[in-house]
Amino acid sequence: MANRRPAAPAEDLFGGPPEPPPEAAPAGPRPLADRLRPKALEEVVGQDHLLGPAGALSGMLARGSLASLILWGPPGVGKTTIARLLAQRAGLVFVSLSAVFSGVADLKRAFDESRMRRKAGQGTLLFVDEIHRFNRAQQDGFLPVVEDGTVTLVGATTENPSFALNGALLSRCQVLVLRRIDDAALELLLDRAEAEAGRPLPLDAEARGTLRAMADGDGRYLLNMAEQLLALPADAPPLTPSALADLLARRAALYDKDREEHYNLISALHKSLRGSDPDAALYWFARMLHGGEDPRYIARRLTRFAAEDVGMADPRALPLAIAAWETYERLGSPEGELALAQLVVHLGTAPKSNRVYAAWGAAQRAAKETGSLMPPAHILNAPTKLMKQLGYGAGYAYDHDEDEAFSGANYFPDGMPRASFYRPTDRGAEAAIGERMERWAAIRAKKARR
Repeated sequence: MANRRPAAPAEDLFGGPPEPPPEAAPAGPRPLADRLRPKALEEVVGQDHLLGPAGALSGMLARGSLASLILWGPPGVGKTTIARLLAQRAGLVFVSLSAVFSGVADLKRAFDESRMRRKAGQGTLLFVDEIHRFNRAQQDGFLPVVEDGTVTLVGATTENPSFALNGALLSRCQVLVLRRIDDAALELLLDRAEAEAGRPLPLDAEARGTLRAMADGDGRYLLNMAEQLLALPADAPPLTPSALADLLARRAALYDKDREEHYNLISALHKSLRGSDPDAALYWFARMLHGGEDPRYIARRLTRFAAEDVGMADPRALPLAIAAWETYERLGSPEGELALAQLVVHLGTAPKSNRVYAAWGAAQRAAKETGSLMPPAHILNAPTKLMKQLGYGAGYAYDHDEDEAFSGANYFPDGMPRASFYRPTDRGAEAAIGERMERWAAIRAKKARR
């Protein structure tokens, strides 16, 4: 008789050995961040807008209707923990995959096992970390199992889902934005770390604030730094901010403990630019760099300023902002900082206009109010005979054949009055744009009277 295999340990019917209860977990060193991982949703910090009494996730759980989700947020804010606890609270089997290490075969196996669970009356929460790393075809593979409820998908991403994920997948999931962990929540994590260790962190009050500022909203990173500090001798004297920075080999940020200074300085830079004061703007730019701010963050804010506050008054500002940003990426610090300084001076001395910013907001509001109106038939293509019979393309005026290459035709939906969103200023390049628009408006009005 053939030898029989030794009996396997008790297994979950479809997914391998069940997780041991907490008390049976194997002993051994575990990072502080893992030991302090929340065991209930109520212990999660910094995401009250989702998990508080009026939070979106709280409402779903109360209704018993957990939807497929995309959790979008920076590292270290609890995406994986929340997904695991949602499965626990909703009574679903938690299955975790990483898009970095998983392929089509792993997805197919997870889907097949979920179907078997479903037949047995058990639901599955499939958590996919770094879901944006799956290509478009792999993302399409989720559609049928999400659509028919085989899995409740919870994807985690640090990338903007609008750009990183398929529209079809996004339409089947609710996107929830997780926030960087605020200062009060970071302090709560430090309290928990001290309670776990049974002793306080060896920091003076100012250094404690510096430690939170160094974490920059990343709870996991904060706890990793706290673990290094708790490894110091129990009788070690409290560290100052500079000693803390030396110990952790990281430059201390010159922001106050509430991180208000961070927002104060970027506001001062932005307002100085808007007020066309390049000298003050250079000063605040230098203050931010000396305070330890990431130049890439400043480059991003300057690029936003070029679009929002300079706009069409100087159309060169936006490409110059991108060029300065790219120059910094290529040269790094300190050489690349000169390109950003040049951008600061250009933006500070440029003519200002927020008319595109205002026009975009007005256009968005109008689109929400009239979102079901079809384009007028004369500007629709008519590739089929039926569409021609329905009047598609009839009466279309080819603008290049008209005087001044301007037909004056109506391009708004039928039944919607003409709106004026963009109203240029008389400053910089917008002055010439405004003259052209006034001339076109006169031609349009003349043709409308015919």
